[in-house]
Amino acid sequence: MDAVEDIVIVGAGIAGLTTALGLHRLGLRSLVLESSHSLRVTGFAFITWTNAWRALDAIGVGDYLRQHHNQLYGLQSASTVSGLQTSEISFKAKGKNGEHDIRCLQRKVLLEALLKELPNGTIRYSSKVVSVEESGYLKLVHLADGSILKTKTLFVTILELEGVDRMRWSELNGGKMAGLKKPAFTRRYAFRAYAYFKSGHGFEPKFLQFFGKGVRSGFIPCDDKTVYWFMAFTPSSQEKQMENDPAKMKQFALSNLGNVPDQVKAVVESTEMDSISLAQMRFRYPWELLWGNISKDNVCVAGDALHPMTPDLGQGACSALEDTVVLARCLAEALSKKPKNKAEEKEEEEFKRIKMGLEKYAKERRYRGIDLITSSYLVGFIQQSDGKMLNFIRDKISALLAGVPLKKADFDCGKLSMS
Repeated sequence: MDAVEDIVIVGAGIAGLTTALGLHRLGLRSLVLESSHSLRVTGFAFITWTNAWRALDAIGVGDYLRQHHNQLYGLQSASTVSGLQTSEISFKAKGKNGEHDIRCLQRKVLLEALLKELPNGTIRYSSKVVSVEESGYLKLVHLADGSILKTKTLFVTILELEGVDRMRWSELNGGKMAGLKKPAFTRRYAFRAYAYFKSGHGFEPKFLQFFGKGVRSGFIPCDDKTVYWFMAFTPSSQEKQMENDPAKMKQFALSNLGNVPDQVKAVVESTEMDSISLAQMRFRYPWELLWGNISKDNVCVAGDALHPMTPDLGQGACSALEDTVVLARCLAEALSKKPKNKAEEKEEEEFKRIKMGLEKYAKERRYRGIDLITSSYLVGFIQQSDGKMLNFIRDKISALLAGVPLKKADFDCGKLSMS
């Protein structure tokens, strides 16, 4: 008889590896399929809000990661037109779920920490999924090398985004297993980059962001020597050709910084060519989550495949971490229930329990995803506005806008352990 994998996860990104580790903590083995030949560490870094740290603590890697990343104590916004500060928010205030903990987490450090905690053989590299079909209560996962895997449960955590050759959730089994469409393009692009300062960067532990003339940029220290930065903008047809030319990206960023401190300009100037990337901003229309299939039978989506969103709240990876805790917990709870004694009903009973566990996960994550997608899009639309009227409105409500990310981060996905 061919071997059957209990749980298969498509994608060894943040959501995929964290889900695998959460399941491992609860005594469940999984196999992670990754199309790349090694761990994907692109993306450089991301701001990690309080809700994400609660998820990382639940998974058991939070304390280790804190040792390598400085805590941030505030968010300061300024206009690139006037050069004047428009608002400042303290991160020291307590939320309804306790004190805030906000840092800029390096993606490579996170993925390596997750990998270190996983059992050997959890990830199968160079394993690109090309299709999935049903076989009774199992799913048959077809790989590009011609091999076929049988699995009781399938999680999809990636989609085609940011120019990387990934599998879209809607393409699984010809789109028959799900109702989620390809993410929509916002017509906005973003640089993501980092600069390393051997002797230290000298920045205060604050998130600095700047707005003006249709451009939004941010600069966030990860530790004493590394600064992560981004720039969001709407390019002309000519500027879209920068994707494969880091030198042009860097020059564009420098010419569109506006009126910012010299220390900030020095970050862009010090960025190495291989430390900058350009990506399209995509998002899922929030109403699609109302009727789309987050789960169906023994298959579900998580992370980017579930709720791709614009980066204006910094919640893309953070909400993916929430997904993983809820997903691992719901599935473990479902599988912990003892099946009926009749041997012939065991396979069907197990299928039903898996289905119910994934439905519980989908119910818990649906409206959180809708809220974050909507809030992120609206905040980005206002912050990256251009024109006298919109700029006036933005500057007047900048303090209110700056507080939205903190409010959305005041969320607790719960513990990993089963109730």
